[in-house]
Amino acid sequence: MVETPRHTRLGEDASGANMLAPEVKDWFVREVLPLEAMLMHFLQQNWRNKSDHEDFRQDIYARILDAAKLGIPEKTKPFVFATARNLLINCVLREQIVPFDAVADLDSLSISSEAPGPDRSAIARDELRKLAAALDRLPPRCREAVLLRRVEGLSRREIAERMGVSENTVADHIRNGMNTLTDMLLGEPSTLTRRS
Repeated sequence: MVETPRHTRLGEDASGANMLAPEVKDWFVREVLPLEAMLMHFLQQNWRNKSDHEDFRQDIYARILDAAKLGIPEKTKPFVFATARNLLINCVLREQIVPFDAVADLDSLSISSEAPGPDRSAIARDELRKLAAALDRLPPRCREAVLLRRVEGLSRREIAERMGVSENTVADHIRNGMNTLTDMLLGEPSTLTRRS
């Protein structure tokens, strides 16, 4: 006899037992659910495939509840939208990866050479220009930390030593810089920009 998987509702484990503390449930109903219209609007503005919106909402809620089990965030709205943005970023990154087993016969692709075509080269150059412009708009210390981490691959400790600051400050610079770059590249307004 083959068991069919049982679909669980939000906040239940496979046995159907409720795993959420009452304060987490109350917080979710009181502070997260009222943001649903704004969340759906955010998803509609940032993801073209409308059939994914409902699934994304559920994934976001599941991530929020998992995190809230460890500790309820102080600021709910920024937490919800950061979770949504991170989910969308992960989905974009996943869509750009094509597994080899998806193509049964590589010869059927009709690829004549390894070099990208002129259209891909032009798009890549344009994306690099946008990224360079966005990097130039970051405050100097923030830009330095992001470049040392993401381009040169240095650890936070190495960056802290090079910049003469604490590792926590480096982490703040990198987090703020990456969030700002993401906002700028996705066309969202950002409050963190270069000071003259």
